[in-house]
Amino acid sequence: MTVQQLAAELSLVSLALPDPQREVEGVYIGDLLSWVMGRAQSGNAWITIMSNLNIVAVATLADVSCIILAEGVTPDEQVKETAASKDINILATDMTAYQVASALSGLGL
Repeated sequence: MTVQQLAAELSLVSLALPDPQREVEGVYIGDLLSWVMGRAQSGNAWITIMSNLNIVAVATLADVSCIILAEGVTPDEQVKETAASKDINILATDMTAYQVASALSGLGL
């Protein structure tokens, strides 16, 4: 499933979508950035409530397919612009991290 398909299936808001055809190959949930860097797998959709600029750096290092910001979290414009320039997809939702994870599981991820 691509990031664009995932966004459509779950009605996620696209905040930065420079690589909509990137394949999603799993899911990782975490808010401790150093933990995510060491444990998220390439191609994972990363669910978090963190919204500062460091999420773009971590997403780049971990090579995740997208960041999903849960619980209505919204990043500032600089985060969105930097993500777009680094080919990092950012999606957002009002769902909790658990609800997003459950929905992704229902899609087979």
